[in-house]
Amino acid sequence: MFANPRNLAAGSLRQLDSKLTAKRPLDIFAFNLENIDDYNIKTHSESLEFLKDQGFKIIENYKVCNNIDEVIDHIDYWSENRDKLGFEIDGMVIKVNDIEEREAMGNTAKSPRWATSYKFPAEKKTTKILDIVVEVGRTGTITPSAILQPVRLAGTTVSRATLHNEDYIKEKDIKINDTVLVQKSGDVIPKVLEVIKENRTGDEVDFVMPDKCPACSEPTVRLDGEAAVKCINMSCPAQIRRGIIHYVSRDAMNIDGLGESIVTLLLNENLIKDIADLYYLKKEDIVNLERMGEKSAENLLKSLEASKQNDLWRLVNGLGIRFIGAKAAKILSDNYKNLDEIIDAKTEDLNDLEEFGDIMSNSVVEFFNEDKNLEVIDKLKEAGVNIESLKDDSDDIVKIFDKMKIVLTGTLPTLKRNDAKELIEKRGGKVTSSVSKSTKFVLAGEEAGSKLTKAEELNVKVVDEDYFNKLLEMDTKEEVEEKLLK
Repeated sequence: MFANPRNLAAGSLRQLDSKLTAKRPLDIFAFNLENIDDYNIKTHSESLEFLKDQGFKIIENYKVCNNIDEVIDHIDYWSENRDKLGFEIDGMVIKVNDIEEREAMGNTAKSPRWATSYKFPAEKKTTKILDIVVEVGRTGTITPSAILQPVRLAGTTVSRATLHNEDYIKEKDIKINDTVLVQKSGDVIPKVLEVIKENRTGDEVDFVMPDKCPACSEPTVRLDGEAAVKCINMSCPAQIRRGIIHYVSRDAMNIDGLGESIVTLLLNENLIKDIADLYYLKKEDIVNLERMGEKSAENLLKSLEASKQNDLWRLVNGLGIRFIGAKAAKILSDNYKNLDEIIDAKTEDLNDLEEFGDIMSNSVVEFFNEDKNLEVIDKLKEAGVNIESLKDDSDDIVKIFDKMKIVLTGTLPTLKRNDAKELIEKRGGKVTSSVSKSTKFVLAGEEAGSKLTKAEELNVKVVDEDYFNKLLEMDTKEEVEEKLLK
């Protein structure tokens, strides 16, 4: 029995043995037709019906609304009746139906302007705090969590909720044996909202943060200006474990088959002591471990070998430098050729980087000043892990189509549609799916169809592949624009 559909789907798709995945009752709804310009489809609702005609499952309860009041009424209805569906939902998406209007509205850097989501209000329940326990994170932060009397909440049984830090507990006056109101933030993360103080009986017990690390028994500290209580022992086994889990995670080195349980198993068997040891594992070391067999061992070693070719930013993020996440790691990778250059960087150099300040810069410098960290990096190098930045060569290509809207239609003599799209986008252009007055030009091949007709009606420039190749030879955007006027 699985806790919820999200866990079932994610866990099934991550199975190393595809036969196990095939046995799971997975299904999907198709909700978007990507290459809509291949068909004479003018609205999103038409595309859904087209997908349905092709044999795909679609959400049958979608509705085309004529005004915002109808949108609100439809949302209100499903807010009250979502439990009648044969699947779980946590909200609804509102989209502009007309494809041409979508093109005119465009996108921001993060999301389309023609779509937005509405999350249903989070479900709240009361339960009891049975105990408060602490865990040590990869940076040494000691985080308290509430052990709850199990309660069904937003589709799963919740028995634990984070309490963040000592100040959070004091601010909300949380005690062991308290009755509390809980909800899931975003229908995902359990959170204690408030204490129901009128239910107190006198049996409640104050919680005190430990003065010694529960993993290594070294004294804990709370630094000035920080809410977190920390273990500052770099050899703390809990920090090492969390650090390795972070290293193999999706946002870092993305190593399939190395979840928390396998990492813990490898540590308990003394097969690894740090992240670099992962690359020195042999098949005979792991094939007989619990939950590991011939195939799983081979797949794990293949994943480790493949991760050696990752881009530099993944390695930097995986190292677990304090205050340096994926975004900051990418900034470092964009500005330095390799890890050695980052190691040699001074605080003042790092401060010149976008979004870097003293805190982040000092953290990078301090990390690479530690001999233990440099020893691990040397082991990674010896194992063949890539330390070079794999920069996209598109950064060096002149943006001759900068901010131009370009439409592709028909079959080109030699170029595939995706290849033509890549050539345009690397040069700053945007490939759109419908012709409008703002379209700069249409690249047309055989059987161009209605888009060619629309371009002619709007007097939009139409070019063939030979003409397009001549545009690619231009050195500036101004040259392109001048040629398109001829």
